[in-house]
Amino acid sequence: VQLQASGGGLVQAGGSLRLSCAASGRTFSSYFMGWFRQAPGKEREFVAAISRSPVNTYFADSVKGRFTISRDNAKNTVYLQMNSLKPEDTAVYYCAASPRTYYSRSYYEDQNRYDYWGRGTQVTVSS
Repeated sequence: VQLQASGGGLVQAGGSLRLSCAASGRTFSSYFMGWFRQAPGKEREFVAAISRSPVNTYFADSVKGRFTISRDNAKNTVYLQMNSLKPEDTAVYYCAASPRTYYSRSYYEDQNRYDYWGRGTQVTVSS
């Protein structure tokens, strides 16, 4: 699976952005998909994840209520809708895929559980 993230940019605090992650391959619908981010000088951290059907979604506490994650299997794409953005959301955002399904927080938040990664897309939120 090859992943390509897009949709990043510069936005003012309180604004919105929608990130997209396009995947190659015909088995996209079977993959567990995640978004991670890495701010300058910090470790990469979990943001959100979405399972295959029946869909379950998972979010980091820091984005819960502001971000949503969705997938369109017909388009082999997963989306991250980011609302009410804050300067602390500034980071490079990465999408990732795993052929396994996770229900435990300790698993889906663990970047080592994901086999495939896309290049990141920069999100900058100005104050």
